[in-house]
Amino acid sequence: MIIVLKPEATETDAKEILNQIESVNLKPLYMPGTERIVLGALGDERVLHNLNIAAHPMVENVKPILSTYKQVSREMQSHDTQVNFGRNTIGGGTFTVIAGPCAVESKEQMFKSAEIVKKYGAVGIRGGAFKPRTSPYSFQGLEEEGLKILKETSAEYGLPCVTEIIDAGHVEMMESYVDAFQIGARNMQNFKLLKAVGQSQKPTILKRGMSATIEELLLAAEYIYNEGNKNVIICERGIRTYEKATRNTLDLNAVAYIKTKSHLPVIVDPSHGTGIRELVAPMAKAAVACGADGVIVEVHYNPQIALSDGQQSLDENHFAKLMSELNPFVQAAGKVLV
Repeated sequence: MIIVLKPEATETDAKEILNQIESVNLKPLYMPGTERIVLGALGDERVLHNLNIAAHPMVENVKPILSTYKQVSREMQSHDTQVNFGRNTIGGGTFTVIAGPCAVESKEQMFKSAEIVKKYGAVGIRGGAFKPRTSPYSFQGLEEEGLKILKETSAEYGLPCVTEIIDAGHVEMMESYVDAFQIGARNMQNFKLLKAVGQSQKPTILKRGMSATIEELLLAAEYIYNEGNKNVIICERGIRTYEKATRNTLDLNAVAYIKTKSHLPVIVDPSHGTGIRELVAPMAKAAVACGADGVIVEVHYNPQIALSDGQQSLDENHFAKLMSELNPFVQAAGKVLV
């Protein structure tokens, strides 16, 4: 339920109502605005109804939240959420480019790749230290050693870093190494991991599962948000369909739809979405046009020797071309490339 208080309502009035909500084991939410205070109550709406909150003299109106995903919905918050990533902000009129190799392979590889992504305007670097792979024989990542290399790269080039977290038990260990967590497609419904990341305040990029519906994706975001972490970024990275021409089908419908239904920032991963190097740039431009707040792309200084996803990674020339061609699309969309 959303409870809108009258303009003259005070913080004391709000606390009185919040205490009533909490007394029946519902989750109270306090959302002070510029003009009036808005409260929320999450839980069994029948219990809330019995409280008769609408009769309180300082309550203007009470309305149900119809979405299954309550806190991340536009019903709960109409304005866009902005998430800090290093010195930059994702969402709220900016367009952010995060780039880097699929996997952390060595210090030399990360430094050379970071030099490229910084040179052409990316504001963050990505790189997987833990690599959950379909085949047990594929490169699985350098694990904590990879995190150390990623942190060193981040410090050397002044780029905030993001990497995938695959285990709920890794949260505390990884917090000191990275600026943001990424929850990969395979773990989108790993609810223990979602809750663990939710108990951290670390910005989290949540990737859509390969067969997940939009509602399931937003409910996964709700898990993180409900644990107290409001720094959630949705990532569309393609879904599995019957089409075999590309690695996945990049669902840009989802970006436009989510922007109407949720206040969270949305970025796009055209590298995994297509799996084809030549398609990354056109789909990144399309991501701008449909309302995305940024892209996360794979860039390797030499994709031919990459241990993971070389076929979809951009080299220096491809990345330079992407960045030079992207800005006119960003400007046309009324955003600023940061």
